[in-house]
Amino acid sequence: MLKSCIKALFSVIHLPILHMDNSYTPPPLTGLTPFTGSFTQVELQHLLKRTMFGASKEDLTYFSGKTLSAVLAELLNPISFTPAPPIKEYTTSTTASAPDTAIALGSTWVGDLNNDGTVQSQRRASFKKWWMGLLINQDRSILEKMTLFWHNHFATESNDISNAQYVYRHHQLLRTNALGNFKTLTRAITVDSAMLVYLNGQLNTRTAPDENYGRELQELFCCGKGPDSLYTEPDVKAAARVLTGWRNNNTTMTSYFDATRHDTTPKAFSSFYNNTVIVGRTGATAGDLELDDMLNMIFNVQEVAKYICRRIYRWFVYYDIDASVETNIITPLANIFRSNNYEIKPVLQALLQSEHFFDTLSRGCQIKSPVDLVVGMCREFSIQFPPSTDYVTNYAHWNYMVTWVSNMQQNIGDPPDVSGWKAYYQEPQFYQIWINSDTLPKRNQFTDTMIVSGYSFGGKRIQIDGIAFARTLSNPADPNVLINELTAHLFRLDISDASKAQLKRDILLSGQSSDHYWTDAWNLFISTPSNTANATTVRNKVRDLIKYLMNLAEYQLA
Repeated sequence: MLKSCIKALFSVIHLPILHMDNSYTPPPLTGLTPFTGSFTQVELQHLLKRTMFGASKEDLTYFSGKTLSAVLAELLNPISFTPAPPIKEYTTSTTASAPDTAIALGSTWVGDLNNDGTVQSQRRASFKKWWMGLLINQDRSILEKMTLFWHNHFATESNDISNAQYVYRHHQLLRTNALGNFKTLTRAITVDSAMLVYLNGQLNTRTAPDENYGRELQELFCCGKGPDSLYTEPDVKAAARVLTGWRNNNTTMTSYFDATRHDTTPKAFSSFYNNTVIVGRTGATAGDLELDDMLNMIFNVQEVAKYICRRIYRWFVYYDIDASVETNIITPLANIFRSNNYEIKPVLQALLQSEHFFDTLSRGCQIKSPVDLVVGMCREFSIQFPPSTDYVTNYAHWNYMVTWVSNMQQNIGDPPDVSGWKAYYQEPQFYQIWINSDTLPKRNQFTDTMIVSGYSFGGKRIQIDGIAFARTLSNPADPNVLINELTAHLFRLDISDASKAQLKRDILLSGQSSDHYWTDAWNLFISTPSNTANATTVRNKVRDLIKYLMNLAEYQLA
């Protein structure tokens, strides 16, 4: 059964690219010409579900009737980049072995210096819960999608960093620069305390150069591993020498430059970097000056812009970058990137308003990441969480979601390694990596749980309210309208009329042939909710319909 489910899922997932006879259809040939077609609910949903985590009915209603340019203007301009910080919602022993008395419950811990291992572990967990809350309660912008994009790009593991303050500040760095300047962000990341810990930058000295960050700066963060990324092993060694001397102050929780640990000799780079030689410096400003010289050198290489544009394309559109996509999308996007001094917004604007993005072949061709699945479900069904004042319950509910995405192999805050999640770089599978014999049953188990029983903490339950959602539809008394609007809201690829007819007959009509069976039951439910038997029947049928739809392969597609 499981193998047949996976086979069925993949036959649907491949549909946009592989026909059922396995003949190959290339990605769309359209380019960056602005989309001029009708901007209907279909196009709006496609845009919102790619730029946000799910699109709620409220989101769709809010943007309905607005032009594409107006919608993009809001999506690319978040209300705020600085949400309230995580708080102490955990309880810790006040014994000498695990002190945490300086911060009261409900207060933020991000400014409190505490090196106790137990406290740090609890704060790292608190950070993840908080982040999940931001994802679920995101504003109508691309900010959360881009923050996770940069977390995947400049990947760090909170467990390896250990210090929760460093983890939080690193996240804030990604968040506040998510729609800013890539070069500025790269420089800040290079001397960021969390990254200095994670890739051994704080251990990099003139007597023992550590190549970790110098290698990843070129291989993963800026130039990539493509055929035109021709930096050399000596370039890695030279970069490591440029970066010697940076350290962390674990009392002030800041990084600083120690000139006594810096390599002051010249650093020569290969022909890939035009045989640049970075002059060795001395003194307190040496680290900054040589770092700026090296980043100017790296960012003069055209491959940097192409590499980042390929990563953005795979995040928002599709993983397959063939010659036509490289020519029609990546190269012109890279030109936009460079001509705008590596500002991110112009690239996103050009891509997200393009014919290519709205091409039929660009829709429903992504497999949802675990975060997209879990957060998107919460938002699309408008699951009601407790008020913000009940932070203990909310953090517990958010932790439940963190556990699920982690079990589905996307542990936010702890990607598997410095390369990020394999779904965004591992050829040839890419997004298919999200689906396997372990994760597919867990995906179905999660959605089943959320529609059938939900999750309770402290006597407060979060659950999909199928009836409440059905009431938001135009005419839930009509079984055809109910199914059509549900599938339109949940799926990017529609199911066949025959499948809808079978769903209606088997679930809503209990095998009957007349639509009045459901219509009468719904209308009686609305007029006489005290009729317990009928109310139970209606609730169960709506529940079973939503449960079945979320178990279909189409629900796994974005």
